[in-house]
Amino acid sequence: MCNGSIMDKLISFSLPLMLSSILQLMFNAVDIIVIGRFSTSQALAAVGSTTALISIFTNLFIGISMGANVLAARYYAAGQEKEMSESVHTAITLALISGVVMVFVGAGASRFALELMATPDDVIDLSVLYMRIYFCGMPFFMLYNYGAAVLRAVGDTKRPLVFLIVAGLANVVLDLLFVVVIPWGVAGVAIGTVASQCVSGILVIRCLWKTESSYQLRFSKLKIQWIYLKRIFQVGIPAGIQSTVINFSNALLQSSVNSFGYTAMAGYTAANNILGFLYVSVNAVTQACMSFTSQNYSVGKQKRMDRVFLDCLILSAGAAAVLGVGAYIFGDRILQIYTSDADVIQCGLEILSITTVPYFLCGIMDLIPGALRGMGHSAVPMVLSVIGTVGTRILWIYVFFPQHRSLHFLFISYPGSWIATILMQAVCFWFVRRQCIRNLKAKAA
Repeated sequence: MCNGSIMDKLISFSLPLMLSSILQLMFNAVDIIVIGRFSTSQALAAVGSTTALISIFTNLFIGISMGANVLAARYYAAGQEKEMSESVHTAITLALISGVVMVFVGAGASRFALELMATPDDVIDLSVLYMRIYFCGMPFFMLYNYGAAVLRAVGDTKRPLVFLIVAGLANVVLDLLFVVVIPWGVAGVAIGTVASQCVSGILVIRCLWKTESSYQLRFSKLKIQWIYLKRIFQVGIPAGIQSTVINFSNALLQSSVNSFGYTAMAGYTAANNILGFLYVSVNAVTQACMSFTSQNYSVGKQKRMDRVFLDCLILSAGAAAVLGVGAYIFGDRILQIYTSDADVIQCGLEILSITTVPYFLCGIMDLIPGALRGMGHSAVPMVLSVIGTVGTRILWIYVFFPQHRSLHFLFISYPGSWIATILMQAVCFWFVRRQCIRNLKAKAA
């Protein structure tokens, strides 16, 4: 990451990561497709209504895994093997503890949270069932995410991809088995997803255990070392809070969609899943930017850091523009994969018509905080994202939307929030970059 050409390395790093994220998203997509094609629109709405809530509950800990990624990348680039090993064992222990906690939080709070979102009575029981089963797989879900963060920090994005291919294939087979062959409906797709998460979690832990490098995992060494936990939290907690609060705004949006009934909920479920594929594509570039920036910052290569950011900006905006336009043009055909209900497809198309073409703005908005976190600054982009994204959406939902109640008008909040956030982030990036340059010059002197 610190030597040679940049663009080709960014692409080779990002592509497996992008495919890994797409496959991870396929866990939920397969659930939605199987339910949408082989069950009812109510069942499709039930699975979809849980997406924002699941993200609220889990994204704090997933965000913290970014801190583990940044810390491991620095130690690996600097050749600090002892610190690398201890930070890895702290991260994996944290993943295990957080996963167990999430089992109980998800099981206990699911019905209350769904009721707060005004989930319709004809959907809520199925939604609660799906969430409670889904959260049983949280320990393995967290172990995969933290273990994969360590592997990505050292430049290995291919093995996490292979693990997800195996888990994704298992998910497809199990979903079809538990819905088509054994008609368990919503419970069936939830069980299939949990089993698949177990597969990916076990494979990534096995990989860390068998390696001979400094990030080798030994179960006897698993413990929390507070010095490394603090450093992980410094980057990870602001990232996690940012993601959690943004998903809270998505939950408010879901609540507004719920007011239109289960047909609109099902349409939003399918459209939102398509947008999810766009997001993980640009986020893969953000993850690459964060890892490359962190390693180059640790060895004082400021000009290379700037080049990494510019190349990532080209990749992110370009990928989002191509995929967004493609999703807009072929939206009706893609939605038919999820459901054959014409009314549901129409609702989905209404949402995609607003959100897909300007999606390159979301790519830029996601990239800038990644570069800042790579330089060790995570709190300020968190605050700006909360103000820009969440603030704009809350203002839109509670002030403007009640006066013009339609799905089309509701989702104009997406591009509006992206533009507001980018403007604030750009100013922040300029000041932070100047400070980092001064720090690097002082360190060199």
